Amino acid sequence: MRAARGPQVISRAGRTEAGAEGFTLLEVVCILAVIAMLAAIVLPALPRATPLPRIEGYAMETALLLDADHDAAQRQHREIATLVDARSRVIRSGATGAVLQFPNDVTVDALLARRCNDRDAGAAIHYLPSGMSCGGVVALTRGGVGFQVRVNWLTGGAEIVPVH
Repeated sequence: MRAARGPQVISRAGRTEAGAEGFTLLEVVCILAVIAMLAAIVLPALPRATPLPRIEGYAMETALLLDADHDAAQRQHREIATLVDARSRVIRSGATGAVLQFPNDVTVDALLARRCNDRDAGAAIHYLPSGMSCGGVVALTRGGVGFQVRVNWLTGGAEIVPVH
């Protein structure tokens, strides 16, 4: 004996139970298309954090700018000061005027000499014609991780050191 079931409906797809629920392939594709369009609109608006390799690149650019100012001081036989504005996240070359601007999520800290060559040093790393400098440290970090660019006061050379 056959159990009583609900009435059957005949459709193009064949026999189905009356009231059978589910989604057709077309409905699923439409929903995926709507989700994809929303993602295409929303994702570019989300802020992206600066990755650690990019912060390392900023540290290398900083070291190159500092080394270029060191070399220029020796070539031109004059003192050159590289401005370090940590609050604005900007470093400006004293020799060429080139500017490095860092993104908002990168923290810039500077440890600079107060006095250099018997004068107030201000917010700058000074390079002397002799090849010496007043030294300093520029730290580029995000979330406490990043790199320090250290300028040796005796040699004027810049080195990059990881910060953890």
